[in-house]
Amino acid sequence: MGKVYSSSLDFLKKIAWQQSRGELHFPEGLFPAYRHNPYLAYLRPDTTLFFSVVIAFTLQSLRDAMKPREQNQVDLILAKIKKNYPDFQNKDGLKTYNFWKTKPSRHFPNGFIFRHFGHFRIPDDVDDTAFVYLTDDPTPQELLWLKDKLAQHANGSKQWIKNTDPKYRRLRAYSTWFGKNMYIEFDACVLSNILYCIFHYKLPLNQHDAHSLLYIRSVIETDRYRTKPFRCAHQYPTTALIIYHVARLMAAFDPPALQPVKAKLIQDTQELMRIETRPMNKVLLATSLLRLGQAPPRIAVENFTERDFKGFYFFIAGLLTAYESPEIYKLAANRIFHMNWTCEAHCWTLLLEYEVLYGEFTS
Repeated sequence: MGKVYSSSLDFLKKIAWQQSRGELHFPEGLFPAYRHNPYLAYLRPDTTLFFSVVIAFTLQSLRDAMKPREQNQVDLILAKIKKNYPDFQNKDGLKTYNFWKTKPSRHFPNGFIFRHFGHFRIPDDVDDTAFVYLTDDPTPQELLWLKDKLAQHANGSKQWIKNTDPKYRRLRAYSTWFGKNMYIEFDACVLSNILYCIFHYKLPLNQHDAHSLLYIRSVIETDRYRTKPFRCAHQYPTTALIIYHVARLMAAFDPPALQPVKAKLIQDTQELMRIETRPMNKVLLATSLLRLGQAPPRIAVENFTERDFKGFYFFIAGLLTAYESPEIYKLAANRIFHMNWTCEAHCWTLLLEYEVLYGEFTS
């Protein structure tokens, strides 16, 4: 067991304190999240599974490096989160999962306008589904079913992607979305998450996996992930977030297809660490370097407060990314058309993750 700093338990206590006990808008076990657009003076509580299941995955992955008392705390948090999974499962009982409640649909919860229109109802997504599978106990049959389901919605299976660089339009990579009428979308972070799930369960690989890895490798090789991060990852549209997700995949499984860009990824991350000024982005970059076997200067995360989370968005929705008109898509990267999500508990989880990995690295 690696060394874990004493503040790890403090972070866990902060996370546990944030977990809902059944307060308004947030069912018991979920973590409060909010969607926000500062340009439109828009702020709503959001009853979403996303941050809770990502917290579950992160805590689960850190558990073995913790002390018994901390492990017990993690187990309690995870048990409360998992009780909510059925509410977000596919409306027809299939084993895919949605960002919002599905029976009935609770899209754009607690809002005044969008929730009244079926046009804004989103299908189940690969991201939430991957994290539920990683934190639940799927059967071999369910895993093979998921693999087939992913292939059915991959690029070229029913339609071809339009909102990406032309060189990627014939890649048979996985899309972010399930749903028969949903447009195809590539997101380097979402692809990293579903590939993590596929590698974790040692599922058979196919052309879709190979092309998903090729997409990730190419956006790093060509520097697109630095010059056009929004086009590479609509839901996680910053270079620091792309690095964080890709580094996590590489550290866990070291896919041969990504090995050619490992040295570049490390060099880029080290360079960005030297110039980054935003506290949470520095944490993402430092965590990534630790995963890639490097030792960045220590960040005193035990001194962070809620003020350090201000302006940090781990996840966004681009309100114009669905439109296939090139003129409209050019506007999609503008922040006025982004819905940003925040979750204080997830920020504390990112600090805990850094602390644990740093303790392991330096032990």
